Amino acid sequence: MDPVAFRLRDVTVRKNDAVLLSAVTVDLRVGECTALVGPSGAGKSTLLRLLNRFQEPTSGQVEYHGEPLTSLDVLSLRRRAVLVAQRPTLLAKTVAADVRFGATDLTDAAVTHLLVRVGLDASFATREATTLSGGEAQRVCLARALALDPQVLLLDEPTSSLDAASAGAVEDTIARLIADNLTVILVSHDGNQARRLAKTVVVLDGGRVVDVGPPNSVAYLDIARPIDEAGEA
Repeated sequence: MDPVAFRLRDVTVRKNDAVLLSAVTVDLRVGECTALVGPSGAGKSTLLRLLNRFQEPTSGQVEYHGEPLTSLDVLSLRRRAVLVAQRPTLLAKTVAADVRFGATDLTDAAVTHLLVRVGLDASFATREATTLSGGEAQRVCLARALALDPQVLLLDEPTSSLDAASAGAVEDTIARLIADNLTVILVSHDGNQARRLAKTVVVLDGGRVVDVGPPNSVAYLDIARPIDEAGEA
């Protein structure tokens, strides 16, 4: 298998007169966590959305395992590279129904397995979605994503809207998924989180990649600050 999941080559994204990404060239590798970090407005979420075509490049090319994204069926791509948003949004009345939302043939045992995999016990299957804490809801969102058997998880600030305890629980879940060699692309404002989870850090600033490397070699993490409870850097 190609060790690179996504290749971006000279990718530029413009919106009206604004340049969101400029000539970005970077490889995102299989079986590890890559953190996209940088100040607000640097282009992190734009880059993430390119990877399953929620955003399209103005110029340049994005490849998935050597194939241009434009040659792939977009719905199939979005089941292979699943996006988990910043704020947890549940789509069904009960937890089990939510986990099955995109995989309706899941057995009860499979639902339980997924809940356990994200750190929730079997009793959560019958819980009403409205009774969950923010951290529990985000882990259900992770279980719903895993129900699609993805090759990649695209995580856009998955803990930034949570309190410290809930964020820690979700981060522990993500760490276990990474330990299972799932490819994870993580947008984070939290330098400490990037250090804990990522094998490779991509630093963006002003829409450009300004540094790439392991967490202990990327200078940006020395000045990055964790987000506060309001979700601001």
